[in-house]
Amino acid sequence: MKLFGLIGNPLSHSFSKKYFIDKFHNGDIDAQYELYELKQINEFLSLKTNLNLFGLNVTIPYKQQIIPFLDELDEIAVEIGAVNVIKFIRENDVLRLKGFNTDAIGFEHSIKPHLKSYHQKALILGTGGASRAIDFSLQKLGLSTVLVSRTPEIAQFGYKDLNEKVLSEYLVIINATPVGTFPRVDESPDIPYEYLTSKHLLFDAVYNPAETVFLKKGRANGTDGMNGEEMLIRQAEAAWKIWNDL
Repeated sequence: MKLFGLIGNPLSHSFSKKYFIDKFHNGDIDAQYELYELKQINEFLSLKTNLNLFGLNVTIPYKQQIIPFLDELDEIAVEIGAVNVIKFIRENDVLRLKGFNTDAIGFEHSIKPHLKSYHQKALILGTGGASRAIDFSLQKLGLSTVLVSRTPEIAQFGYKDLNEKVLSEYLVIINATPVGTFPRVDESPDIPYEYLTSKHLLFDAVYNPAETVFLKKGRANGTDGMNGEEMLIRQAEAAWKIWNDL
């Protein structure tokens, strides 16, 4: 039986396990999917010795920390600087680990149908691995982007910089942070929601709950919006193709 899984911390409300277990059951696939909650990234060294492992997904906070433990990166993963899929390649009793990023694929296909001609600029809330993939995809789609951070660096915005003028220019806003995720469902990113309009498009990478406070506040101002479920489904399917060379 082939073994797949997810590394990250915390993993108590993982989308991936249920998704792949259902996929295996419905497709009569002889495989198993497990959650590996690593307290620190060094625990990966012992995990990778499991001879039944054929692939892993990677989530917060290890999408960037995992890179030094890999032998090779796909070109897109190199450009993004983050990995969310690891393929275990065994040849002549030698193990090679190759990293990929399917977050970019999932996000691009999820948001593209919702973009209008006036969606030229995007704010990305957060600076982690997911935000890097989202930034890559938006630029590929022709949008100019700025990352928003609690501790902004050069060419980034702080949350206090988000005023009426900024939001009148940046009509796409992506929440690439875990803020609002179950069980802390009453939280939302600290942006001035009163300046949102019907021209704004909100995307929340959070999928649990299905409608976050971020999306609710946007909807109250007439915005279009979506959660991260389709992004997760598409990135998971892309991961499955990588693991099986489909």
